[in-house]
Amino acid sequence: QSVPEAAMAAERPRSLFALSATAVSRSMAALERDVWALPGHLLRGLLPLLTVFHLERAEDAARRAGVSTQPIWRKLWDDVMKTRPPNSESITCWRKKFLETFFSNVLHGVLDVSSDWRLNDRHFSPLLHSSPHVSQLTLCNMLQGAVELTAEHNHRVLENLAGSLRILKFQHLLSCDQSIRRSLVLLLHRLIHHGSVSQVSMCSWPVPDMVLLVLILSMSAGFWRSGNALAYHGSPCGLCREEDKAQSQESAQEGAEKGCNAEREGSGGENQKGSPQEAEACMNSVLSGPRSPPLQNPAHEETSSEVPCDHTSVQGGSSPRSSSEQLSCHPVPRQARRRLKPAVGRKRRCLRRSRGHYADPEDLYDFVFTVAREDNSGLLGKTRNTEGDSTENWTSSSPGSPCTGHAGCKKRGGPAGIFSLKAAHRFRSVSTLELFSIPLTGETCRALSNLLSSWVSLENLVLSYNGLHANISCILSGLRALSRHPECRFRVLRVSDMFSHMPCMELVRCVLSALPQLHTLSVSFDLKNHLDGSRPEENPSCSEAEIPESCLEVLEIRFPREPLHTAFLLPVLKASKSLQQLSLDSATLPCPQELGLLLEVLKECTPNLKKLSFHDVNLAEHQKEVLLLLQDPGLQEITFSFCRLFESSTAEFLSEIISTVKRNSSLKSLKLPGNRLGNHRLVALADIFSEDSSSSLCQLDVSSNCIKPDGLLEFTKKLEGHIQQRGGQTPFTHLRLFQNWLDQDAETAQEALRRLKAVCSVVNDSWDSSQAFADYISVM
Repeated sequence: QSVPEAAMAAERPRSLFALSATAVSRSMAALERDVWALPGHLLRGLLPLLTVFHLERAEDAARRAGVSTQPIWRKLWDDVMKTRPPNSESITCWRKKFLETFFSNVLHGVLDVSSDWRLNDRHFSPLLHSSPHVSQLTLCNMLQGAVELTAEHNHRVLENLAGSLRILKFQHLLSCDQSIRRSLVLLLHRLIHHGSVSQVSMCSWPVPDMVLLVLILSMSAGFWRSGNALAYHGSPCGLCREEDKAQSQESAQEGAEKGCNAEREGSGGENQKGSPQEAEACMNSVLSGPRSPPLQNPAHEETSSEVPCDHTSVQGGSSPRSSSEQLSCHPVPRQARRRLKPAVGRKRRCLRRSRGHYADPEDLYDFVFTVAREDNSGLLGKTRNTEGDSTENWTSSSPGSPCTGHAGCKKRGGPAGIFSLKAAHRFRSVSTLELFSIPLTGETCRALSNLLSSWVSLENLVLSYNGLHANISCILSGLRALSRHPECRFRVLRVSDMFSHMPCMELVRCVLSALPQLHTLSVSFDLKNHLDGSRPEENPSCSEAEIPESCLEVLEIRFPREPLHTAFLLPVLKASKSLQQLSLDSATLPCPQELGLLLEVLKECTPNLKKLSFHDVNLAEHQKEVLLLLQDPGLQEITFSFCRLFESSTAEFLSEIISTVKRNSSLKSLKLPGNRLGNHRLVALADIFSEDSSSSLCQLDVSSNCIKPDGLLEFTKKLEGHIQQRGGQTPFTHLRLFQNWLDQDAETAQEALRRLKAVCSVVNDSWDSSQAFADYISVM
């Protein structure tokens, strides 16, 4: 019994204040208002004794009293999560970080709230009270999280997420059944169409389910059927119903002014007879579509009977309003609603056009493959088809015909499809789409291209390791159509893959020719196409045609060990007068003069260039060019990362680098990771900040440079001496020290870091230097 007694004695309050604070913390339900009025020094001692429920509510009172709760939330993270979060040095609000991670862990069942007394409060609902702090959410595997969030008892949680969530991620998804897809539809509809989600990311899906993938893509683009078909626990979406009602009233009013009341009322009444049960049946039919998209052949276009459009309204239904109807939402702008007006007046045309041999009249694929292509025809400014025109403008590409990426995806006499844009609602869509490690087939790329062609809200597109190959042309075709829309906001494109379908510079030329308004372009490939002889012939539209003047500001190219030919880069730079940042990675220099030619071209064609980066480019024999770059008055940031700068250099080269940087007052950041500086070169770099220096350098990156604790301490002492000679004034503010040998003498390393942190901000890690082998043998 002596051990429990000792433990109890250790837990007993050691002072009258601690005893009182413990008593108050146990009676917060009754004393909360009085506690918030306490002075700061008393509140500071009480806050660590509160549960999460009351600690979250104490934020305003603590701020008024001048007390920070950040240390308490950080300790709570360490005690409950027991992990070090990635990029912990950049976390500005530990309260948000804890509650956001807490929400995700509880949702996925990996955290037991009974594991810590601070999480146990009868007033505390884990999902409900943490949901307002969630701006990023990841759904995994079988989408159990989507099922839980759309459950009726969590409708207030979903309401909170609709206002707070900005980034929605899907990871390691698996195929799921119809009921789970229905929950996913409800979740996406509420969080994207009627919420605040601006970014959708999908990653690590080696064998994607076509139904699920196209479903997420289409709803992220804002396309779906009439909102009344999206039932929430047996009743239609109230937000959609209110918008449809307002739209119908506006359309009826305009129709009356034009003397067309009779026709519009007849058409509208015919399509407003559906019940909630019929809407739910429609949803079931939609979400149980086949796993492979049976795209039609033109010959089958007239072989089936008519199928009614999915524009059923239940405004006249007798079902009570569900809780989702009460969720707050920003109304659809008037301009957006007007864009949908033709759907009200042309419903019967859709009845006549929608012919096909499908057994399922609400096939998901037809909807996705058809909607965007039809919208694209309008975006390109072409004359709208009349009722008797061909269906060319609202069909998708046939599965056997690849898209042409240089002249646009050719429209073919493909399937008419069950749904057209006239029968669909266009909801709010996201501005950023990211696809990581998800193989995209030709059919998926055509579906994505169709969606992209009218995705006017899209600003950022990231395609990473999708095995695109020749299908990149199809994606560019959709983006080209999008760029011609007057409301296009697309500015950032990042493409990376294992193998390059074409030379990097050729792809860059194709992209800039298609998207002159692009601000950021990143192209990255690991390896050349192993079938060198099968590389497609260069298309004249990309390789020979002059690139139009572009708005490009950031260009990043990762070559798959391709030679860097300045002659191929020259047209790109000439067309990019606004270029501010250029990054060249893993390129080889075909001849010693190539880098000199590149510098001349940069000086001539890019007067606004501020940041220049070389990564994994062998510059050991280009010391003259390196010095020319360091004295360039226009560059503010220069990166030589793993460039083997000192592999065959002499001590004079380092002295010349230091002298050049000391004279350059415009350079703000110098990054030299992976260049084998070692201790002696690091110590020498401290002279950049000497009393006679004109340098404005504020950031220095010496990561992965074989630096040991004694060398870092010597650098610190020398830096302190220079700062003292300058009267304590120095522009130097940031030092990065990742992956150096600081673990070899922990005591010396801690002293060096302590003294450095008094001078500047230091970012380092607890890297285990024993993992380094061959790369550091030469300096061991």
